[in-house]
Amino acid sequence: MPKGTNQKLKLYYLAKIMTEKTDDEHMITMPEIQQELLKYNVTADRKSLYTDLEQLSVLGIEVIGEKDRNHFYYHVGSKQFEIAELKLLVDAIQSSKFITEKKSNELIKKLTGFASEYEAMQLKRQVVVQGRVKTMNESIYYFVDDVHRAIAENRQISFEYMKWNTDKKMEPRRSEPYVVSPWALTWDDENYYLIAYDEEAGRIKHFRVDKLKSIRILKDKRIGRDKFKELNLAKYSKMSFGMYGGEPTKIKLLFKDEKVGVFLDRFGRDISVRKSDEKGWSEAYVDVALSDQFFGWIFAIGSDVKIAGPGEVVELFKEELKSRLELYYD
Repeated sequence: MPKGTNQKLKLYYLAKIMTEKTDDEHMITMPEIQQELLKYNVTADRKSLYTDLEQLSVLGIEVIGEKDRNHFYYHVGSKQFEIAELKLLVDAIQSSKFITEKKSNELIKKLTGFASEYEAMQLKRQVVVQGRVKTMNESIYYFVDDVHRAIAENRQISFEYMKWNTDKKMEPRRSEPYVVSPWALTWDDENYYLIAYDEEAGRIKHFRVDKLKSIRILKDKRIGRDKFKELNLAKYSKMSFGMYGGEPTKIKLLFKDEKVGVFLDRFGRDISVRKSDEKGWSEAYVDVALSDQFFGWIFAIGSDVKIAGPGEVVELFKEELKSRLELYYD
């Protein structure tokens, strides 16, 4: 049998054929493998292919041969990613607001390379999320890389922090750039946030990564390590509604028993829940960053929840409700 022009790439094309054309539900025979290789100008006899299929295991590709009547059928068994795992990753990419539409499509296309062409069709059916608002900041990936590099090199960073104006354009929040010590990145409420120590403010702050611009890694060493060590990041995310900052406050909440899941989802299962004196109601103490977003969350639950203390927070909520009503009355 004359050799093809791409014989040196034989193992590469064999791996490509097996991963793209086969899975647990789709198999291929030895003659079909030979025909697929010919499309890449690669020739192979059966004996050499048996050896090549065994060698694919070195590349992490497990090929399983199964006999059905008079024929042997081959398919790839375990892969780097199972189809269920790939679907999960695709859903996460599509639902992430901080990943642009263009980058989402690029990442999903790369993920389909880990699946057979039949499984890839399942992933394509997964990619549409109606009404999803995506960020328009294509530079976010480089910003994330810059932040990680600054953390690894123990350096401070400077950047412009942007905001939307009424002309639907981004503009700096202030004339001078922010200078902070980056300590972590966190994903909350479908957005990426930089957790950093702001020496000027003397406290830990968070910034939306997709609103950063003109990041520079400075020569100055990071500061605020002690402040960051005091921060329980998981607890911080739970008490910050939509990552809006506010004064940390312990709040007593009363809620109907059937709403307990809402509070466990929001604050975690480690909060203490106990029966209230009123039948059908329970109470819990939670730590929150007191903000308009917290009050909005309480308001959205409706009459099934009540702020029971401290008194000054109750009064503050009453004033908020009163101010909202005044907007609709002359």
